[in-house]
Amino acid sequence: MDHIVTVQDAVTAFADFMEPTNAELDAIEQEIPVILADVDLLDAQIITLDRIPTELDTRRIRRAARRVLAARRALANGSGEVA
Repeated sequence: MDHIVTVQDAVTAFADFMEPTNAELDAIEQEIPVILADVDLLDAQIITLDRIPTELDTRRIRRAARRVLAARRALANGSGEVA
C-alpha cells in the first residue's frame, strides 16, 4: 500500500497570511510608471508584428521607448515624477 503525502509548502503556498507586506506594496507602487511605460512600448511593438511599420508606427515606438527610459531614470534617481 502506497501512502499519499502532501508537501506542506505546496498546500500553504497561497495562504492568507502570505500577503505582500506594506513595503512590498510601496515598492510596486513606485514602479507603476515604469510598468505602464513598458506596457505602452509593448503595445506599440505588437501593432507592427503583422505589418510593415509605417512612419507613424516608428514614431509611436520611439516615443514609447523614450517614456520607458524616462520612467526608469526617474525611478533610479528616486524622484516620482516622469516627464
